[in-house]
Amino acid sequence: MRILQPAEWSKPRGFSHGVEVDASGKWIVLAGQTGGDEKGDYAPDMAAQVGTALKRIVKLLGEAGAGPEHIVRLTWYLTSRSEYEAAGPGIGAAWKETLGRNFPPSTLLYIDGLVDVRAKVEIEVTAFVPKA
Repeated sequence: MRILQPAEWSKPRGFSHGVEVDASGKWIVLAGQTGGDEKGDYAPDMAAQVGTALKRIVKLLGEAGAGPEHIVRLTWYLTSRSEYEAAGPGIGAAWKETLGRNFPPSTLLYIDGLVDVRAKVEIEVTAFVPKA
């Protein structure tokens, strides 16, 4: 995979504008993962929910023989701009712990709510694993 970064554009922080995939391999598409744990419980704060959602994503990728380095797209659905902005340091720490230094193309959307009213975030993932 090659990161798409025009020389005249400033480099984005925390994501990439795009990636090019020129290989045979397998695509992995994950349903949106919320911040609910295995029992269906939700932490009250945005950063903890993002951390749980990212851990769920890494776990699902592992089921397909993939890891964070294979993510080619994230779409975030967030219920509160102010909570997201306030949770920045915690979200950064959760990202570093789960996804490391991988910054795939991402889209963030603020919405009125998610199916489970306790959920503050849902993240969809597309990943690609090249054939060895």
